Amino acid sequence: MPTISRKGLLMPESPIRKLVPYAEQATKNGKAIYYLNIGQPDIKTPEVALNAVRENDVEILSYSRSEGSDTYRKKLAAYYNKYDIKVSHEDIIVTTGASEGLLFLFSSIMDPGDEVIISEPFYANYIAFSTSSGVNVVPAICSIEDNFALPSIETFEKLITPKTKAILICNPGNPTGYLYSKEEIEKLAALAIKHDLFLVADEVYREFVYDGNTHYSIMQVDGLEEHAVVIDSVSKRYSMCGARVGCLVSKNKTVLKTVLKFAQARLSPPTYAQIASEAALDTPQSYFDDVIAEYVDRRDTLIKELLKIDGVKVAKPKGAFYCIVELPIKNSDDFAQWLLEHFDINGETVMVAPAGGFYSTPGLGLNQVRIAYVLKKESLIKAVHILKEALKVYKD
Repeated sequence: MPTISRKGLLMPESPIRKLVPYAEQATKNGKAIYYLNIGQPDIKTPEVALNAVRENDVEILSYSRSEGSDTYRKKLAAYYNKYDIKVSHEDIIVTTGASEGLLFLFSSIMDPGDEVIISEPFYANYIAFSTSSGVNVVPAICSIEDNFALPSIETFEKLITPKTKAILICNPGNPTGYLYSKEEIEKLAALAIKHDLFLVADEVYREFVYDGNTHYSIMQVDGLEEHAVVIDSVSKRYSMCGARVGCLVSKNKTVLKTVLKFAQARLSPPTYAQIASEAALDTPQSYFDDVIAEYVDRRDTLIKELLKIDGVKVAKPKGAFYCIVELPIKNSDDFAQWLLEHFDINGETVMVAPAGGFYSTPGLGLNQVRIAYVLKKESLIKAVHILKEALKVYKD
């Protein structure tokens, strides 16, 4: 038969979704599952966004502009300016989710064989985007021992080679919940300027920052205009994962002009979803205040319960709604599958994301899982109890 491409063979499975068949079979077998594996919030989507679609009088569902509708981009620019990010609608290209934004950016700023430095562990699909673009990931390894803090700038600088084109961070981080300080952002910015690199920040969790901390964007750094690119999305901010609307923001006109060519090739982002996303920008601050309070309560509950388990380590997130948990096991892939196939308490089990898929360095993260605390507090307590009992009987 005809052969599959090398790129296709190298494309990794999603550590978040690859266990879905086992979960489906567990459900068919009558088990109830606590889904801790995927960042799908159970928070309700703002009514203002849903009503914008329900009450719309569109008669022809036509294409939008390839860069997204003017009205949405102008409203987005106003949103960013509230956070001291001085951009206009001309600095924004609307994408089909943050994923498409990163795919378009990788293809626009890097050639096959080029390198991107990423703090590790990182969002698993960064590897998929890099593979799609023929780009090599160079990990800057972080450790659970120091809460996944940013490696020293000296460590970053040693990773730079003539093939390095960009540094990519997620702020706050998926899967660790790490929040970069203003000082860390400024050090990375100085490094990007010194070595003439792009500094790319995935900022889709910017609203979810805890404990009195403040999010500082790379777009707030003076002098970084030609180097900074922000990737953003409505998915988590407004609990609108299914809308598939994101954006790419930059003051670099050459980058935007290049990204637009890729955007034109896919024609346009989804029209109805843009209508919903534009309306979502009218969501009152009280919505976010309530959501943040809820996530802080869930985070604190989750960590408190996890630390009751012998042999468990957990990094305390400062933002987003994920944490990496180190378990007293050898292989979290096997453990996660075993939970779905062979373990339950009163017909209930748990689905977690094996953390090895969030590392590019072989051998790292094998005894770790990522937990998304997107369930109500009572469910998190039950889920951790199931994990605790499972670990008592699981054999590597």
